[in-house]
Amino acid sequence: MKSITVQKLALASALSLALAAGAAPVAFAQMSDPMVGGAAMYPSKTIVENAVNSKDHTTLVAAVKAAGLIDTLSGPGPFTVFAPTNEAFAKLPAGTVDTLVMPENKAMLTKILTYHVVAGRYTKADLMKLAHSGGSLTTVQGEPLMVSVHHDNVYLTDAKGGMAKITISNVYQSNGIIDVIDAVLMPN
Repeated sequence: MKSITVQKLALASALSLALAAGAAPVAFAQMSDPMVGGAAMYPSKTIVENAVNSKDHTTLVAAVKAAGLIDTLSGPGPFTVFAPTNEAFAKLPAGTVDTLVMPENKAMLTKILTYHVVAGRYTKADLMKLAHSGGSLTTVQGEPLMVSVHHDNVYLTDAKGGMAKITISNVYQSNGIIDVIDAVLMPN
């Protein structure tokens, strides 16, 4: 009983200190280190530092490297990254990924990848509010993504009418948030 009280006091003290130092209350929600692709995602690491450990995102990481976006996604941000899984990339027509990672297709690959990135931190709650107001997000690539909610799940609709479901949300990073999605989004 005494140890529980001490733990509660320690947590309350840490929260008070963090708030006094200007930290957002969400920082403590981030400490759970959610698992993505069999790897813990640490809120103290960048988007790239965490993504390279996810076995479900090896295709995305290879594409980010091929597009030369490692430095950008390692930068201060903040960014919200809608991260397609390997299975999402596998849904593309055969040979698409191999073609996109060729040096001569770097511009198209960059266009597709930056279509999965939004400037700022958008939590699931933020996205749900946006969806209920009929909103959209403007991607770093420059085109919009429509946001909708069905049965408490958040969906993104791309410029070509394709939809991706957010399967894991609010994976906090030091420079943003990763939301895992089940399809690759396509710009015009």
